[in-house]
Amino acid sequence: MPMKQPPEPPPVLARIEPADGVTLVARVLEHPEPGRPVAVVLPAMGAAARFYLPFARALHKEGLTVVTADLRGQGEATPAAARGVRFGYRELAEEDLPALVAAVRSALPGRPLVLVGHSLGGQLALLYAAAGREPVDAVVLVAAGSVWYRSFGGLRGLRNLAAGQLFAALATALGYWPGERLGFGGTQATGVMRDWARQGRTGRYRVTGSTTDYERALGTLGLPLLAIGVDNDTLAPPGSREHLLSKAPRAALDRWQYTTDAAGGKRIDHFRWVRHNAALCAHLAQWVLKATAAPEDTGALKDTAAPPQKDGPQPGKDGPHDA
Repeated sequence: MPMKQPPEPPPVLARIEPADGVTLVARVLEHPEPGRPVAVVLPAMGAAARFYLPFARALHKEGLTVVTADLRGQGEATPAAARGVRFGYRELAEEDLPALVAAVRSALPGRPLVLVGHSLGGQLALLYAAAGREPVDAVVLVAAGSVWYRSFGGLRGLRNLAAGQLFAALATALGYWPGERLGFGGTQATGVMRDWARQGRTGRYRVTGSTTDYERALGTLGLPLLAIGVDNDTLAPPGSREHLLSKAPRAALDRWQYTTDAAGGKRIDHFRWVRHNAALCAHLAQWVLKATAAPEDTGALKDTAAPPQKDGPQPGKDGPHDA
C-alpha cells in the first residue's frame, strides 16, 4: 500500500528579512472574498507553524484569510536556534513581528489584521500590539497566560519558579536551550529562555535590550481582545491567564472557555485543541468578523465560509514543547 503523502503546505505569501541573516516565511490561505479579515497565527514556544495547519484551515473555512509563520529560530525560519544564535523577546517583538505585519499589510492591503497567538505567541502578540508598531486591529489569545510562578499557586508555582531559573541557567551555560532533547520548549536561544524565566520570576515584562516599558504600554492597550481558555490546560490555567489579562485593563476584553463538551467530548488541553478545533474556530472567526466589521456591516455577517479545504497534518513533534 502506498504511503500517505502529507498535505501540501499553503502558498508562500512573503519571505521576510527582519534583520541581517534572518529569514521568516509567511504562508497564506486566502479567502476568495476580497477584504476578509486576516488572522496572523503566532505559534507557541517550540511549536512549528506547520503544526497549526488544521487550525488555519478551519479558520479559513469559517471565513478568514489566514497567515502562518514560524517564530525566529523555529520551523522554516532561519537560522535555526542553536548555540551562538542570539536573540530574545526584543528581537521577536520589535524586529520580527513589525516586519511580518508590514509584509502582510503590503501583500494583502486594505484588510483588517488580527494577531492570533497561542501561548508564547499570545504573549508576544500582546507585547507587540501594546508597543504600537505597525498597528493591528485586534488580538486573540488562545491558551495563553503569564508564566509568573505566583499565578499558578502553591507547590506547582514553586516548582515552576525553580524549573524556570534552572532552565535559564542551563541555557546560559550551554549557549542555547536543548529543549528537543530535554522535552521542554523545543530548541531555543538563550535570550528567549532568560526573558521567559525573568517574567516567570518577577511577573513583569522587562525585556532584555529593549527601551520599551511594556508594563506601561500594556496598561494603555485599548484594542478588542478575545481570550480563549481551554479545558485541561495545565500550562495556561485560569490564574495564569487572568494575570496576563490584568496587564491590559483598558482592552475591550471578551473571554470564552473552550470546554470538553464544546469539543464534542474530545480530550483537549494546551495543544490538543489544535486537532479538535471546530467550535473554537467558529467562535473565534465570528468574533473577528464582528470586532473588525465597519459599523454598517454589523448584523450582516452571512455566508462567511470558504470553499472546503483538506484537513492539515496531525500534530506530532512540531507541537507539544511549549511552556
